[in-house]
Amino acid sequence: MAGVSVPPEWAKEDVEGYLGRLARQRRLSGHTVNAYRGDITQFLVLCAKVGRRSLGEIDRNDFRRFFAYLNTRGFARSSVVRKGSSLRSFFGDLHQRGCIPFNPAGALPVPKADSRLPVALAERQLLDAIEAVDGSAPVDLRDRAILELAYASGLRVSELAALTVPQVEGRDLIVVSGKGGKDRATPVGIPAQRAIGRWLEEGRPALAGAHAGEALFVGVRGGRLDPRQIRRVVRSRLGSFPHALRHSFATHLIEGGADLRSVQELLGHASLGTTQVYTSVSNRHLRSTHHRTHPRA
Repeated sequence: MAGVSVPPEWAKEDVEGYLGRLARQRRLSGHTVNAYRGDITQFLVLCAKVGRRSLGEIDRNDFRRFFAYLNTRGFARSSVVRKGSSLRSFFGDLHQRGCIPFNPAGALPVPKADSRLPVALAERQLLDAIEAVDGSAPVDLRDRAILELAYASGLRVSELAALTVPQVEGRDLIVVSGKGGKDRATPVGIPAQRAIGRWLEEGRPALAGAHAGEALFVGVRGGRLDPRQIRRVVRSRLGSFPHALRHSFATHLIEGGADLRSVQELLGHASLGTTQVYTSVSNRHLRSTHHRTHPRA
């Protein structure tokens, strides 16, 4: 059922209309819109299997049946939460536009997501790992530039992969297009600027092929590195994933005294609530430091 991507015929027009409005009004990425499509379709296909033939026939029992199905199939809690959010949004839109007499998903309890704290690397551990990449071979220069820039800017791996030379060369502030097509500016520190400068001067010319275009980071075959390849680079050099660098960027900023609103802007979070998880990480760091250093801890 999870692989079904086409809603029942009786719901297709409403689903596609809703997804179109989402994409236009909220400027969501194609990946996000497809996630909504998959969640809504999965639910509606189950409804069709139990005899529903219109959106107006769906009631709360159908949602209970759906969440029970997800539970028995071992879906991750985060997936269940996301699907519940997708369905509440879709049926809320239908009700608001007068397509259904009431919103059957409106008062339905949905499990809360696990509150997992981001994994941030210790500052000294991270700096030592970055500085260990000190070779002069083109690949070494590239990998050092990737690590320095990722940690200096907190960019997502997709944003790193999309960078071009003109965006970055000689700049201490770069502008990237993040989720939902929203632009944001992020500063680049001196170590990252130096690493990028060496890569562009000594490394990239040796690797870039005719089809590299203006891509900042290129592979040994001469083309642009994609997000998967950048993940491999970070994994091999750091023993962790690019998101750990993003988490470390945010956590170390807050531990250094940065205000939450500034960190939100630098990360490109739409909601301050998303950024607030880093205060928990920072508080944990403060408690650990107090316990380790204070004579009466």
